[in-house]
Amino acid sequence: MYRLLSGVAAGALLMASGAAFAADLPGKFPGVTIDAKLIGGQQYEKLYERIGEWEKATGAKVNVISKKNHFDLDKEIKSDIASNSITWCVGSNHTSFAPQYPGIYTDLAKLLPKEEIDAFVPANIAAGTLDGKLVMLPRAQFDVSALYYQKSLYQDEAKKKAYKEKYGEDLAPPDTFDEMAQQAEFFASPPDFYGTQYAGKEEAINGRFYEMLIADGGEYLDKDGKPAFNSDAGVKALDWFVKLYKAKAVPAGTTNYLWDDLGQGFASGTVAINLDWPGWAGFFNDPKSSKVAGNVGVKVQPKGSSGKRSGWSGAHGFSVTENCANKEAAASLVWWLTNEDSQKLEAAAGPLPTRTKVWEWDLEQAKSDPYKTEVLQAFQEAAKNAFPVPQTPEWIEISNAVYPELQAAILGDKTSKQALDDAAAKATQILQDAGKL
Repeated sequence: MYRLLSGVAAGALLMASGAAFAADLPGKFPGVTIDAKLIGGQQYEKLYERIGEWEKATGAKVNVISKKNHFDLDKEIKSDIASNSITWCVGSNHTSFAPQYPGIYTDLAKLLPKEEIDAFVPANIAAGTLDGKLVMLPRAQFDVSALYYQKSLYQDEAKKKAYKEKYGEDLAPPDTFDEMAQQAEFFASPPDFYGTQYAGKEEAINGRFYEMLIADGGEYLDKDGKPAFNSDAGVKALDWFVKLYKAKAVPAGTTNYLWDDLGQGFASGTVAINLDWPGWAGFFNDPKSSKVAGNVGVKVQPKGSSGKRSGWSGAHGFSVTENCANKEAAASLVWWLTNEDSQKLEAAAGPLPTRTKVWEWDLEQAKSDPYKTEVLQAFQEAAKNAFPVPQTPEWIEISNAVYPELQAAILGDKTSKQALDDAAAKATQILQDAGKL
């Protein structure tokens, strides 16, 4: 599977030459305190329990000065840049967000041994490399979405009969987005049970719209870098969200949902089908956290009308700031949070690793676990269809302008075409102001 993932991101592995300062990892840094800004959320928290081990091993301390979802963290980092107040050392990063911060993060290839960096899947390193600088070391959080569903719904004889009578088709986990929408409406029984759900704000809804647009044969930016999503394919993609909301097949609050809301929603047993990230796989099947444990099926993400599957993807990681007074200690912490032991810890719960040997370990572990095998097989197929967001530093700024327009269409305040035309005008202005058009 790691061979498949090596083709996910384009570009060659770029490495800076020179000796690594932190060759004797994790090193000794008595009296040093590393201030950190980290992503928070259910699927990310377990890893941070290892910080205490790093402190004990190195003699340093970690002061987590901020822990937020990545959208709020992004806003905070931009505020720090604007006020020239980047006094912290380590920050959570993501391949979709990293192009916005070209100058604030240092080159980790100059701080860590080459053999450690070579241990990662090359495509993940390439995705964290900007202008020849390795600005981010990826954690075991490679993201592409697959379809989770409640198996019992598809085994229920009464439901199978009713579905056949209504649609003239056999009830089976959906393979297209049209089938997914049809089944979501069929299963929905609001306000107690919903067919599906989606994250309805921030980059989350724009990213989902983006991958649906691609699956429907459209493009977000054209070959000249101009917004092109207000097309027939764009209208079809946005209508998918609008119709589900209008049919009450999704929760009424879905336009305010982010990823943790989706995870908790599916785990509550009140949602039939859920397009979501690999990091939730263990959570969904754990009886301590999930009412659907033992009842979860997983399959490759659906196809759009063009025959393409969706596949919006990226990877989480950690970066070290140029302003950090103790870069070697900070790089050691970043290495610790992404080393083999850390990646095994995260991968055991479902997230996809970014180190080659941990992929091998993960596949071996799955042999005795049917659910884990199903998860890895589904995400192996999902990874074949993975593609990044448009590679422009303005992606998040554009997302922040576009998503309120998507919400306006979903809520019925605008038609899909009107909303997309307005969104395209805003995106065009952003790119013009940035000198890109």
